[in-house]
Amino acid sequence: MENAGLTRKQFDVLEALATSLAPLTQRKLEGMTGHSLGTINKVMKELGDRGLVDNSRITSEGLTALEPYRARRAIFIAAGFGTRLVPITFNTPKPLVRVHGTRIIDRLIDACLEAGIDEIYIVRGYLGELFDQLLYKYPMVKFLENPVYNEANNISSALVARYMLSNAYVFEADLLISNPAIIRKYHYTSDFLGIRKERSDDWCFRVRDGVIIEEKVGGEGDDIWQMVGISYWNDADGHKLSQDIQEVYNAPGGKERYWEQVPLVYRKEHYQVEVRECREEDIVEIDTFKELKAIDKTYDV
Repeated sequence: MENAGLTRKQFDVLEALATSLAPLTQRKLEGMTGHSLGTINKVMKELGDRGLVDNSRITSEGLTALEPYRARRAIFIAAGFGTRLVPITFNTPKPLVRVHGTRIIDRLIDACLEAGIDEIYIVRGYLGELFDQLLYKYPMVKFLENPVYNEANNISSALVARYMLSNAYVFEADLLISNPAIIRKYHYTSDFLGIRKERSDDWCFRVRDGVIIEEKVGGEGDDIWQMVGISYWNDADGHKLSQDIQEVYNAPGGKERYWEQVPLVYRKEHYQVEVRECREEDIVEIDTFKELKAIDKTYDV
């Protein structure tokens, strides 16, 4: 895929230069991109010949070349009840639960804003009006209403947002992020965050050559990655998703699906989604009230 005239290696070097405040040596670029020093030297010459870098700095033309790869919007799937976090979710949607004084969703929104993503949509359902409180801090947020959140799985939220999925992040809105740098400004292709595991009992991916080939519950081996509910969809895949989500939703049993099963299971022949690595400490999914109490002792009363 070279939809903006950049090879993957050129993109990797340009992205590193664009996200660094200081000039980078070729040795530093080797460490940041994983490409060999010889490759870095060759790519820097290519980029220099095109006027995309100058004296180890990205030029305005280089930033323009990255534009088609820039994340433009973020979609938060936030309509569900949060059953496993009762009793606290009886009167508070899970993304609005505070951990150490900060709402869970705030950290995710802040990470988006830090990455230059300020077109933000929240798909809401359960106690939806309570999300209005976010507007005091985040006036740019727009809400999408999911009227069937209590009778369908989260594919119904993706259906509501299906026309906004190009150049877009999709978040499960109840993830507690501790490393905002995992939300990146530029992406070469569609990807899903994952944590490399020897064994997992959770939702996970099988991966071959960096590409997700299967989504399933539980697995072991050197090709297993635990799924993290944060993904990015490029322009072409976002347009395909708008149609595929509706078709899967309307098929028998479609309302019971999870939204990511559309590109990873039911229409996977239409997509080639890469896995993007993050670490255990970068993000935590708080599944139960017991886990919440373990993280934030103020709930342990």
